[in-house]
Amino acid sequence: MKKSLAKVFAACFALGLGIGIGANNMAISDIPSNYRVAVVDVAKIVSNSQQVKLLKDEQLRNKTELENYINAARADVNKQTDKFKKKQLTDRYDKELNAKRKTMQMSYNQKLKKIEDNINNVIAQRAKAEGYNLILSKSSVLYGGTDITSSISQYVR
Repeated sequence: MKKSLAKVFAACFALGLGIGIGANNMAISDIPSNYRVAVVDVAKIVSNSQQVKLLKDEQLRNKTELENYINAARADVNKQTDKFKKKQLTDRYDKELNAKRKTMQMSYNQKLKKIEDNINNVIAQRAKAEGYNLILSKSSVLYGGTDITSSISQYVR
């Protein structure tokens, strides 16, 4: 009984292995021979982008502007001797500061989204123009694909 059970198990294993290999070969054979895959180092594209550099410069200017505003507000509040007026002034400056931060953050997010959309559009356009069917981020690929980062970099502002 044990020998027949072992034979049945071995036969099932062999059949399963055969079906698995066959299915794998069928899946691979469905890929056209002219299917082209490329990879793009998106981090490199972003770090070399002139738009990103300008946005970083703008962020530094905004940070300096906020620091100057905070220092001026502190000086103004410290001049006040009346506790009630000091509290009112502090509250007013806090509200203004929060409004400035919110406006700057919203502007930054909008500009960053626009840059991201631009880079994605350039990648898609270049992929079509160069005849690629699939573009993957280089950071997620261990091996394979044609690296078209330098080609994309030429078109990203």
